[in-house]
Amino acid sequence: MTLLGQRFAILGIAFFLVLSLFAPHVQAGAYEAELPAELATAKDMCALLPCAEVFPGAKYFSERKGQPPYVEAYDNDTAQKKLLGYVMLSTDITDTPAYSGKPVVTLIGMDTAGKFVGVQVLKHSEPILLLGIPESALVNFNNQYLGKSVKDTIEVGPSRPEENVIGLDAISGATVTVIAQNQVMMMSGAAVARQTGIIEPTVRDPARFLANGQRYDWAQLVQMGLVQQLLVKPEQVGLPRGPEPFIELWFGDLNHPDLGRSLLGERGYDNLRSRLQPQESAFFVIRTAGVESFKGSGFVRGGIYDRVQVKQGADSFTFRDLDSYNLYGLEAAGAPRYGESAIFVIRSSAFSAAFPWKLAFLGNRVDRATGHRSFAVFESKYWLPASLLEGGRPKIVEPDAPWVRVWKSQALPISLFALLLVAVTVVYAYREKLTRLSTHKNKWPVNGFKYTFWAISIFWIGFGYMAQPSITQVLTWFHALLFQWTWSLFLSDPFIFLFWIFIIVTVFLFGRGLFCGWMCPFGSLQEAIYKIARAVGLKRFQTQLPQKWHDRLKWLKYAVFFFLLAVSMFSMGLAEKLSEVEPFKTTFLVGVMNRAWPYGLFVAAILGVSIFIERPYCKYICPLGASLAMPSTFRWFGLKRKQDCNSCKACAV
Repeated sequence: MTLLGQRFAILGIAFFLVLSLFAPHVQAGAYEAELPAELATAKDMCALLPCAEVFPGAKYFSERKGQPPYVEAYDNDTAQKKLLGYVMLSTDITDTPAYSGKPVVTLIGMDTAGKFVGVQVLKHSEPILLLGIPESALVNFNNQYLGKSVKDTIEVGPSRPEENVIGLDAISGATVTVIAQNQVMMMSGAAVARQTGIIEPTVRDPARFLANGQRYDWAQLVQMGLVQQLLVKPEQVGLPRGPEPFIELWFGDLNHPDLGRSLLGERGYDNLRSRLQPQESAFFVIRTAGVESFKGSGFVRGGIYDRVQVKQGADSFTFRDLDSYNLYGLEAAGAPRYGESAIFVIRSSAFSAAFPWKLAFLGNRVDRATGHRSFAVFESKYWLPASLLEGGRPKIVEPDAPWVRVWKSQALPISLFALLLVAVTVVYAYREKLTRLSTHKNKWPVNGFKYTFWAISIFWIGFGYMAQPSITQVLTWFHALLFQWTWSLFLSDPFIFLFWIFIIVTVFLFGRGLFCGWMCPFGSLQEAIYKIARAVGLKRFQTQLPQKWHDRLKWLKYAVFFFLLAVSMFSMGLAEKLSEVEPFKTTFLVGVMNRAWPYGLFVAAILGVSIFIERPYCKYICPLGASLAMPSTFRWFGLKRKQDCNSCKACAV
């Protein structure tokens, strides 16, 4: 390769990095859209957001009201105005993460009967909706809710009339996103519908306590789960990691006589019970660490606790100053010191202390790259032990998390994929024995397995299940280790999750050769093109770069990797755009015909060069391969050197 050719190669990569940075803006739409900084706290939400677009016919909108907040929509602003329905901002109610780990911020309109009348995505962080599937696909998905009721059972997938389940058509390649979006729509609608009387409160049997007069110290209460901790770390709200928590709360039930007397003492418990009606329930909260208040600014302004809620099933319970009492001290021996405390009273008969419930701390998460604040909810679960309840705990069926539903819906292909990964690992472990069975003329004992796995990786893993690993996942894992690990995020794509377990294990066993050489869909596609070209008579045109240029260019992929890693520390969104230096999305996830022509040209150029040079992208550009090459240094079972081997070590990389 000449010096001119080397420069052209580097310029080509630089051109594509610039292209990936600017080309997406043509269709970026709501991707990482800037929302008003005051949106989280502004009373007049509709002065900042297009409420009229999600509620056709409405001419006037109220200020935010309720908890969680919503806006009333009217036909006019006169004294005779008629209530038409409600508008809600999804992140006021739930911060359910989508595939990116961030919520899809959605504005939702719902009439007084509980039917959805409008949906608009204001902001999302889903890279596949930026660089792959058009945002119009998500718009079309959301339009399926129009005319459907929040009272309906709506799920992503086929309808099941016999179970009264209404199905929604998913978006191919964005299953996790739409499952999360369905949860956002139904949770948001139900939260407002319960406040406004569209949905009746859930009826739960009241708790019947088993009391024996036992007194518990603090250590016993913690051990038995009778008091629970809600801990929020600084990095969870976008602050620098530190030794002190952002806030640490302890909370527990005060209804059970043994617990109430253990925590408040005899007089304190009797005094509390005398102030409660028979259907009312009470619990305590103390802040033992952190400087953040759980009372919030709403309490200072209007006596509203806007930082804490109790959630039980689909019901949410909020508190005003009249729903709280002072907590002057805890009587349980060994109780921690605290800087803030309160006793909260749940006055609704829909709550039952016999059923599980969650304490929710409502806060804001700061995006370090942009400084933008977003709504965040941190929860901790509480459920009285069966030994303290007559008849034990009631039987309940909790809805599956979105990632669980994904795994259940694809149980068979997931099982087959796992078996494939085990099989290829076993075969690769016996590659030396297979090599001994091979000759220079007959390499099929090894190649038969290798070519089979190539075909499977290209057509089944790549084009079929679109499970091509990517450098964006490496960056996500890296950031999760630094800031916040969220299992649900990684479990949301079963094939990618299993593939990465396979990659991590085999990299430390055998090095990156098994994945890069046998199982990478795009690498296998390049190799297959090279082999086919050789078989059809193009061998005389095939070549290798001169060793001098190979030794120089092979470091380029490491430069690309570290560049993307550095960019991600400042802006993950920008790093995701620049990661289009990988042709994987265009090839497998979206399709060449569904991308702008420069992306298709980039893929065509790589595959075209693959006719003449073996795996050019893998050797010189691939940041994913670079990220796997470094831990491969510590592999347990390297290639065994023989006397016939020379010093080239080409097969070791």
